[in-house]
Amino acid sequence: MHQPRGESQASGRRDPVRIGVVGLGQFGRLHTATVAGVAEAELTLMVDPNAAARAAAQAAHPGVSVVADLATALQDDTVEAWIVASSTASHVPLAQQILQAGRPVLVEKPLAEDLAAAEQLAPQVAADSRNFMMGHVALFNTEFRALAEECRRRRGIRFMNLVRHRPVGTAQAFPGENPFHLTMVHDLYLVAALMEGEEPVELRARAGFRTGEVCDLALAELRWADGAWAALTASFLTPDSMGADGFDRIEVFGADWAARASVNPRPLQVWDATTTQHPLTLEISTAAGAPVGMLAEQLRAFCRMVRGAEPPPSGARYADALRVQRWLKELCHAAGL
Repeated sequence: MHQPRGESQASGRRDPVRIGVVGLGQFGRLHTATVAGVAEAELTLMVDPNAAARAAAQAAHPGVSVVADLATALQDDTVEAWIVASSTASHVPLAQQILQAGRPVLVEKPLAEDLAAAEQLAPQVAADSRNFMMGHVALFNTEFRALAEECRRRRGIRFMNLVRHRPVGTAQAFPGENPFHLTMVHDLYLVAALMEGEEPVELRARAGFRTGEVCDLALAELRWADGAWAALTASFLTPDSMGADGFDRIEVFGADWAARASVNPRPLQVWDATTTQHPLTLEISTAAGAPVGMLAEQLRAFCRMVRGAEPPPSGARYADALRVQRWLKELCHAAGL
């Protein structure tokens, strides 16, 4: 049976959590670089069925083993916990294997392609979700955390307006995806966190289509019994000149207060003779082998969960993942998707 290393008896400090990463695509590579760079974790094993992805990962982390399938990887008892950053359709089957092997897991968003698939994990997840954490990375954004604290302190949310726009080429870069599942999902779990898990009494949605086929605009409204409303907009509509990650904004209004967080791009602009550039977009950086930002903070929270120091944070538990899947199902149905 797998035995975590835990706290060093000699020094009283905790050893780094030995972590494996499944899925070595664009976001999987960010995960491996983050795990390799923070003091709380140690990149121990990498998994991907694609030979080119394995070769690239091996070149980036030459001292770390890389294999083609998870079943082989799970035979390595030195790996204490896993991150699943593969395709959405594979999230649940891979997480099931990891949980059945007795290892905790962090799964990238969204948990599954639909609610029924997400619910299949229920028998393996602990009641308090202490062995499962959802990769709801925007919960760890610096501005959002400060905004959420202001909301908790002031109370009485009346209206929330959240926008998340991406470039027009996003639909081609992620074929088959729509703004509800690809980007609005972030704002849904942020809204759930701000409303402290309270369920809305009404959900509405509409979708816009380019040439009648590709959904590139998602509009949603949620209403709660206390009169609070949330309006969410996500799109693939920004011009390429605005940058690869478009822009994101969160506004919250109370009875006698208001707050705004402009979370993307970050407040750094560079000008030259012909262009304006935003070198920092999402709050994720692995530069110079020293990860900072929301992905690094999410990893640290995962390591604390693995060590039993704290449960997964509100908004990143299995119940939170199921809530978001339910909302997505209702919204997509309302929008005719």
